[in-house]
Amino acid sequence: MKLIMAVLKPHKLDEVREALTAAGIVGLTASEVKGFGRQRGHTEIYRGAEYTVSFVPKVKIEVVVTDEQVEQAVEAISKAAHTGQIGDGKIFVYNCLSPRRTKVYEARTRRYPREHFLIGFPVKKRQVLQCCIYGFH
Repeated sequence: MKLIMAVLKPHKLDEVREALTAAGIVGLTASEVKGFGRQRGHTEIYRGAEYTVSFVPKVKIEVVVTDEQVEQAVEAISKAAHTGQIGDGKIFVYNCLSPRRTKVYEARTRRYPREHFLIGFPVKKRQVLQCCIYGFH
């Protein structure tokens, strides 16, 4: 499983959602975020005064897909979000180790003692120690 995170222009969200749905990918999380890249913000004129906007409003979407769907999803996002102008956004692909539904997580927490969990996933005490040594909290 892979987690695809894309930061794009807000007005492209509906087009990206439609492209992902057409590609057979269901489930999407969208968040309103602010940031800047190479463009480093922009200036706007409001009532005759010029203002510098350091952080540009963007939309961050997150989609979890199977390994076989990654290329198809990335292509759908990039085609739908492309405007040809600076600030179109970025696409990141991460490994998603163990996605779980909240309902399943609740059922599994009853079987394991609390100290055997690290960020919601059942682990052995030895693994917790190794994670703490290497700095993975």
